[in-house]
Amino acid sequence: MWIAALSLAAWLWLLFCQGFFWRTDVRLPARTAPRRWPSVCVVVPARDEAAVLPASLPTLLAQDYPGRAEIFLVDDDSGDGTGELARSLARRHGGLPLTVGSAGEPPAGWTGKLWAVRQGIALARAREPEYLLLTDADIAHAPDSLRELVAAAHTGGFDVVSQMARLRVESVWERLVVPAFVYFFAQLYPFRRIGRRGSRTAAAAGGCVLMRSDAAERARIPDSIRHAVIDDVALARAVKGGGGHVWLGLADRVDSVRPYPRLEDLWRMVSRSAYAQLRHNPLLLAGTVLGLALVYLVPPLALGCGLALGGAPTALCGGLAWLVMTGTYVPMLRYYQQPLWPAPLLPFTAFLYLLMTVDSAVQHYRGRGAAWKGRTYARPDAVADEG
Repeated sequence: MWIAALSLAAWLWLLFCQGFFWRTDVRLPARTAPRRWPSVCVVVPARDEAAVLPASLPTLLAQDYPGRAEIFLVDDDSGDGTGELARSLARRHGGLPLTVGSAGEPPAGWTGKLWAVRQGIALARAREPEYLLLTDADIAHAPDSLRELVAAAHTGGFDVVSQMARLRVESVWERLVVPAFVYFFAQLYPFRRIGRRGSRTAAAAGGCVLMRSDAAERARIPDSIRHAVIDDVALARAVKGGGGHVWLGLADRVDSVRPYPRLEDLWRMVSRSAYAQLRHNPLLLAGTVLGLALVYLVPPLALGCGLALGGAPTALCGGLAWLVMTGTYVPMLRYYQQPLWPAPLLPFTAFLYLLMTVDSAVQHYRGRGAAWKGRTYARPDAVADEG
């Protein structure tokens, strides 16, 4: 009964005291068009992205931006013709100017993606842009995406404006796991706190990050975070740590086109960096497992045990905690335009995430480390600054 009561208390605290993380109304803030539209360079690191580029790159080329804008796609040692496909798409669709660069093998101490970003920023600096848009190769943008991002940054005085792209949700496993991914992220990094001056909470979504060039230089981006596997959170912390103003919210018309149709695909996406998020710390791993169990697994277990054994207080606490949990998940499902059946199944989804996190630690201690796109980052200190 006391464990069930503690779980209910945890949910009441999350409901009212964790930045209203469960609400999905944090969208691009009020904005007005600047008198003069600043110049922007778009940097796209791409490694083996031929499967998704036809759906994403044309949306960048077609940006309806009133100022000067240019795209720099950096081919990160791809083996599937990513660079040549990008050139072909640019010739076919026209639009914004596109330069395709090459990253080469990253030096020791650099993750591949951030090394590619560094090459892209180096190419962009010759244009002396006022803003940089860092976006992933699987992200599709509405035609006014760049214009709205710049207007929001200009109006709000933000050094970083980032949008959490809407991930693809089509298969059964995507419906079960993907909205929960964003829900858990918002629980760890409440969006309202990120945008508040003076708050220590900092995060960004790597698929869509607009950043002032001078803020990038002050924070030494990407050199200062060159080892980060979870680069978006590290970037936001570096900018905010230097006195910058950061904003993060949910996107309306910025979408990921990358499919994760199987549980195996989603498992790999989460487990590749889950233990990195915990700084490769066994104590943090143990605390995370216990916390997930208390918050997400105890409520249905308490309800079942209470009903089976005649423990009414236990069943009541477990049922109320499960009800609060389910209710806080409904807004995220509605944001993803999904049916509501996954809401009461959140304990099962959380159990999957618990297993993914443990598996991430197991892979780390087997010497495999965080792996992505054929690269493995196994150094224990590879994410020391990520938190």
